[in-house]
Amino acid sequence: MTELDRARGAALVGFTATAALLVLTVAAYLNDSLESLGWQGGEYAYTFVWTAIGAILVGAVVKAASPGPWRSIGSGMLWAGTVGVVVVIVLVVGFVWALSNFGL
Repeated sequence: MTELDRARGAALVGFTATAALLVLTVAAYLNDSLESLGWQGGEYAYTFVWTAIGAILVGAVVKAASPGPWRSIGSGMLWAGTVGVVVVIVLVVGFVWALSNFGL
């Protein structure tokens, strides 16, 4: 296994771990898994947003301060966090567009 293969694998691990947290948050919302703790839609939304932002921040720190393959893990975390933030922005823009066009 070459150094490039290790870096790709490490980036995939960083992306997959962060993406799994985001997907689990959405799955918990869809199944209302934490209803017994009093969670409603807002808590899940906050969790999703802060997980995405946290992944970006932690990924940037790991990429800047870590040696070797850890930098690639940080890159994967940055990508997944960025995708999460983009999803949030698209949902907010779509919601605002729907409210302005349909007068709800």
